[in-house]
Amino acid sequence: MLRRLEELSNLIGVSGDEGRVRRYIKAELANIDGLDMKTDAMGNLIVHKAGKGPKVMVAAHMDEVGMIVIGALDNGLIAYGQRGIDSRVVVSKRVLVGDEMIEGVIGAKAIHLQTAADRKTVLGHSELFVDIGAKDKDDALKYVKPGDRIGFATKFKRLGEKRVLGKALDDRVGCAILMQLLANDYECDFYGVFTVQEEVGLRGMYAAAYSVAPDVVIVLEGTTANDMPEVKNVGFVTKMSHGLAISFMDNATIVSPDMFKALTETANTAGIKWQPRQGTTGANDQGPAQRMRAGCKTGCISVPCRYIHSPASIADIDDIMGAYALADAFLKNKKFNEVL
Repeated sequence: MLRRLEELSNLIGVSGDEGRVRRYIKAELANIDGLDMKTDAMGNLIVHKAGKGPKVMVAAHMDEVGMIVIGALDNGLIAYGQRGIDSRVVVSKRVLVGDEMIEGVIGAKAIHLQTAADRKTVLGHSELFVDIGAKDKDDALKYVKPGDRIGFATKFKRLGEKRVLGKALDDRVGCAILMQLLANDYECDFYGVFTVQEEVGLRGMYAAAYSVAPDVVIVLEGTTANDMPEVKNVGFVTKMSHGLAISFMDNATIVSPDMFKALTETANTAGIKWQPRQGTTGANDQGPAQRMRAGCKTGCISVPCRYIHSPASIADIDDIMGAYALADAFLKNKKFNEVL
């Protein structure tokens, strides 16, 4: 699973351009018997493992936060648009642009040229540009074009014995876990769904949930670990290395008490370390799934990740393995029957 996580993290898959990630997942799953794979018009990869019993969907999103080329300036710099990224974390970061993976850097005025007032001001995205080394606008447009996606060039690494660093851990951790689950057999009609455009409004799940019409949905996510020294305990949202996180509410979903109970009891019975996701802001693919058609029961199993929506995040391997263990136990023990 960690091999797959590394390979998934290193792929560029900015929202709306998830093809590299989808192709990788399809190739990896091709040797598993009994899987029917299709890609819908939105780009969601829907993997069906037919079986008797309730229709259970486990979902993870393929896309990552990134940027999109708006155009080129006369001096050759690239203007970009984005969603979900703090401008403070992108200055001087290396990026890759377009299908040809053109290398670039997000530039800002050197500190030697800044006034005292400049140093107190946070630069907005409209004041930052991607430099690909082009001499002028025409030169830049030979290599990139409006609409090209821009992703961070961060490479996945192991940190110490138990932690990993990489971009897009939200939600390539979920994708890696779901791929592992699809190799197992469960007593349900199982759908593994890899969604698109989650980071720009949960868009892919609207189509996927309508198409599959599941009875129960489990979303696998990378979520915020804000366990920094100056933050009070309740503001941590989650703590890295304290186990997977189980959500009871976020900005798009209120989890039904029986689903929360089923997940927490499964973790406790199996001796899996877990924590409640204390923050209720943000949202994930539970929201559209819960409200689609006549509605369905949803739950979310999250892996705490520090510095999500940035060029590099960090996660604990034990938390990742715990998230897999909980999803596997929930399915293996047919806990989905308890919420229907």
